[in-house]
Amino acid sequence: MGDYKINIVLFAIPFFAGSVLLEVIYNYYKKYDYYEPKDAVASLSMGIGNAIIRQFTPWAYLPIYFLLYENRIFDFGTTVANIFTRDQLPIWILIIFADDFSYYWFHRASHKCRYFWASHVIHHSSKKYNLSTALRQTWTGKIATPLIFWSWMPIIGFHPMMIVLMKSINLIYQFWIHTETINKMPKLFEFIFNTPSHHRVHHGTDLIYIDKNYAGIFIIWDKLFKTFQP
Repeated sequence: MGDYKINIVLFAIPFFAGSVLLEVIYNYYKKYDYYEPKDAVASLSMGIGNAIIRQFTPWAYLPIYFLLYENRIFDFGTTVANIFTRDQLPIWILIIFADDFSYYWFHRASHKCRYFWASHVIHHSSKKYNLSTALRQTWTGKIATPLIFWSWMPIIGFHPMMIVLMKSINLIYQFWIHTETINKMPKLFEFIFNTPSHHRVHHGTDLIYIDKNYAGIFIIWDKLFKTFQP
């Protein structure tokens, strides 16, 4: 198991940094007010701290997931050796939705439960909304992220390696939606996926926007569970 402990979020850091730099340049060129230096530095500092902590704890829950996986209800035939093969493609499609469903409920709980909010609030502490805000991540996620929201997945039969990788993929997806540079995506995309326009609502402070649009990748959960706000 140790040979496969790769934190894929680290590989995305150059993309994150490059995108922030491009948005800063665009912001300066257009004379927009998306960035404030001290605010951006605070966001980047939180992101660096989070990345360092992730270097030591990206697989903290893996032993528990494997323990639950030993008592799985279904066997999808997934092994470490075949996890990226074509045969496992249907399972990857399923886990994208399963993981995002779990994230929706975790995110919703993070806004409703004070214990979880104490960790999540840092992400909502910026008065600006830009790509650097996406990097304003908690340093206590491994303490505050409850296993209960994802523990059903290894029991169902999803391989633990797939679960932890998918959680990282979900986090990477959510980077690009933290921007005011993009207004709206095409209607079909907006209907299915979480986008900058949807997530700006989530970070809004007007009463109509509070505790809305909890989605990670798919906005369909908010529409299904009545937490969607245009």
